[in-house]
Amino acid sequence: MLTPEENELLTRTGPGTPMGTLLREYWIPAMLSDDLPTADCAPTRLTLLNERLVAFRDTNGQVALIAENCPHRGASLFFGRNEECGIRCVYHGWKFDVTGECVDMPSEPAESNFKSKIKATAYPCEERGGVIWTYMGPSRPLPPLPELEWAMVPAGHAVVSKRIQECNWLQALEGGVDLSHISFLHRNIGVPGDQRGQELTQRDPIPRFEIVDSEAGLVIAARRNAEEGSYYWRISQFLLPWYTMFPPLVDEGMGGHAWVPIDDESCWAYSMTWNPDSPVDVERRDGQPVGEGIYSNLIPGTFRPRANRDNDYLVDREVQRTRSFTGIPGFAAQDCAAQESMGLIFDRSKEHLSSGDMPIMALRRRLQDALTAHQASQDVDGLAPPSHHVRPTALVLPSGVPFQEGAGERSEPHYSTPARSA
Repeated sequence: MLTPEENELLTRTGPGTPMGTLLREYWIPAMLSDDLPTADCAPTRLTLLNERLVAFRDTNGQVALIAENCPHRGASLFFGRNEECGIRCVYHGWKFDVTGECVDMPSEPAESNFKSKIKATAYPCEERGGVIWTYMGPSRPLPPLPELEWAMVPAGHAVVSKRIQECNWLQALEGGVDLSHISFLHRNIGVPGDQRGQELTQRDPIPRFEIVDSEAGLVIAARRNAEEGSYYWRISQFLLPWYTMFPPLVDEGMGGHAWVPIDDESCWAYSMTWNPDSPVDVERRDGQPVGEGIYSNLIPGTFRPRANRDNDYLVDREVQRTRSFTGIPGFAAQDCAAQESMGLIFDRSKEHLSSGDMPIMALRRRLQDALTAHQASQDVDGLAPPSHHVRPTALVLPSGVPFQEGAGERSEPHYSTPARSA
């Protein structure tokens, strides 16, 4: 468990907080590229790390992320006119470019130089892998963009979506590294024989863990008994500060998440499926990927799942008796039900951790170590792109073969094609 003080330290991410200061040292998945589909399209609101922002794509196609409130009198730039390489506040016509510079102040006399003294808070943005990334920290030059495999494979070989999760980011991230819950929360009654991973996972609900620190995070290996004389290994990756990667159970290809704080009581849950060797074909509904795995069926026009706390995640008690352990439709909704039901920010001083929670303990320790190092010397773990060149895997090995040896190159991605653009 954590003390109340430790819990506060890890969960609070606003400006000036220790964790918020550390998280701002990393490139942040801010939006999907499709959220700003065309040049001069309508701006959109978003909140990241407790900061209210407006995003727009200018006339040249460049993405801007700017503080929502106009530096003049605080009117929201969400209502601004996105035109001619800038966003113009509708209150008094002040206009700002993608860097936050005030480029026009029509309410001032022509001889005034006041506009040269005004700048809005703006954060640099880049696009890679269908995602708009932003950097909200102080470092100059900027750190390199992450080289996560799902963002580097050819177009069509990855599917990325996002949804809102209504709890603190750490609760969601802890669920992402928890390899014990899949034997229960995601259990189906009468598993089809062709779903080998689910069968092996449910056959042995008591994983034994081997957890190894990596340069960018953790390698989390869960060992379960398979056929006599062999083990089933599920090897997941955690990369600082909020990325998880896991081998598939249902969705095609490898899977992953990014749990990005909106504020201290909600987060963006990015879901990725990728296959470096072939295109990924995922069912879509209303333009969004859906399925029994990591994708949610969203309320049209929003990023909120249809299955949510207001409707008890569409739990069906008859289905719970006959077909699934929870009666809740889909892995994503099952995860949300468990993690959001803890409350917005769970008091971890009240929990009782067991041997199955070793990944949770390792995750917290890794975050605390990164935070301590940053506070002491401004060092930031996990920024070097080569440290991102890892992947998850699952395999059955003879009982005498260490998982590191058996996994071998299966845990190492190979970028044979250029990084795709947005």
